[in-house]
Amino acid sequence: MSTVGLAATVALAVPLVIFGIEQLLAGEHLVGGIVLAIAALMVLIEEYLTTPTDIPGLVAEKTVGAVVEEPDED
Repeated sequence: MSTVGLAATVALAVPLVIFGIEQLLAGEHLVGGIVLAIAALMVLIEEYLTTPTDIPGLVAEKTVGAVVEEPDED
């Protein structure tokens, strides 16, 4: 599910990146830089911020990891 969320965020950030680059090329450095920073923050926040919807998945991962033991190589 995290991959789908990241893909959706990137899909929303791409138009901002294009607009930011167009603004930079047009000479509007401040606007272009701000828009590019917003696009980068969107992706970084999605990737590294834990949201309330992520908590059940994290709990399930830890529970399964604690209950199920990896088999020995022998």
